[in-house]
Amino acid sequence: MRTTYSNTQRLVGTAVLVALIIVLQTIGSGIHFGPFTPTLSLVPIIIGAVLYGPLTGALLGLVFSIVVLIAVVSGADAGSAVMFAANPIATVAICLVKGTAAGYLAGVVAKRLTSRNLTMGVIISAIVAPVCNTGIFCIGMLLFFRDLLASWGEAAGFSNIFIYIFAGLIGINFIVELLIDIVLSPVIIRIISAVKRSR
Repeated sequence: MRTTYSNTQRLVGTAVLVALIIVLQTIGSGIHFGPFTPTLSLVPIIIGAVLYGPLTGALLGLVFSIVVLIAVVSGADAGSAVMFAANPIATVAICLVKGTAAGYLAGVVAKRLTSRNLTMGVIISAIVAPVCNTGIFCIGMLLFFRDLLASWGEAAGFSNIFIYIFAGLIGINFIVELLIDIVLSPVIIRIISAVKRSR
């Protein structure tokens, strides 16, 4: 009976987090820093990854990726829509891989660290998720969209695409995402502690 309750709790908790990801990503799509939008929905991905493990983290990351992909294909995300027009297969791959991997790796880190120290596990997971999400995006851009990066960099006043990646793309989006995740870590810890006490 305990296993059934635990599975039910996991299912309900995951469903709530899926709904939260969809809402946050939809709202967040209206906030722009340069051609891209910061990822507000990493917070529920981190919560799910810490509470339920890497596979749930990956599932939540995939849901986030699909919502992003819908915005890309529909043209709601202008910067990514340009990428999609230039190379749709690479754009879809980058969208799906970066979010899924961010959730999975946050869950792996949490699984190893939270049993010893919940606070440390949550904080490190909150760092790993945006690092992975942004890192895979940048690697994908360098591999498949070098010319596009060069044109964006030139338009922004950068002669070197690597400087543009760090000062333009990563500099603004990554810092905003990282700060959101770290600042909300105490809230995440309280949510996780409350859920664990209710078991």
